[in-house]
Amino acid sequence: MNELILNSKIHVLGRMQDVSGPRIAGKVAIVLDVLFATTTIAAALGGGAAEVIPAVDEADARARAAALNKPADRVVLAGELNSITLPGFAPPTPLALLEHGVKGKTVVYSTTNGTVTLGAARSAAHVYACAMVNGAATVRHVMRAHSDKTILIVCSGSMGNFNIEDFYGAGYLVDLFVEVLGEGADLSDAARAARMVYRAGKPLDVLLQGRVGRLFSSRGYAREIEYAAQRSVLDVVAKLDGERVAAVAAA
Repeated sequence: MNELILNSKIHVLGRMQDVSGPRIAGKVAIVLDVLFATTTIAAALGGGAAEVIPAVDEADARARAAALNKPADRVVLAGELNSITLPGFAPPTPLALLEHGVKGKTVVYSTTNGTVTLGAARSAAHVYACAMVNGAATVRHVMRAHSDKTILIVCSGSMGNFNIEDFYGAGYLVDLFVEVLGEGADLSDAARAARMVYRAGKPLDVLLQGRVGRLFSSRGYAREIEYAAQRSVLDVVAKLDGERVAAVAAA
């Protein structure tokens, strides 16, 4: 497998505002929003959702849902703004959304950061929604399907700011790549730093220590954070295909 990916370069961007067309064009973008957007997308697809349609805000989500022309019971509107569930929407967190019910349905999903980042990354050659819960499946797929591409791990951040949980999650992905590529892997300094952060702390501890983790924990989301802190428990590869994110067969 090393021969397949020997020429791959791995970079990390610390927040969605670092994404630009020229910077991402032709590359493979792996978008992370550990608390909770990409974790929720992976969980929804793992729970049998037909697809997830990312939206940039409430109005966009409602418009996209209406344009589907599907029966209301086949569409789930889910999302939040500034960590508050949008009015009339299903909850934006993974376990709560699964409990709401997504099997066989289209989930139209709007979040403050993660779904916006997926939109910003559209000019990449390939875009994946990834979290720690589906890290190994995504890394395996990317290594096999895109051996000739530069890999750009994009942390969503939080409202324009760097956050620790996405950088930690990026470090986990970098570590997974290095497990196969070896220590001679072509990593940017940011990728090396992310890996150092990952290797220095335990997932749940790190997620609970960050600003976003502390906020969600204070609002009773401890169980959701525990779920998001799990590593590679879902064999789901979530790829952006046009306007939708769908599970794809592993390469």
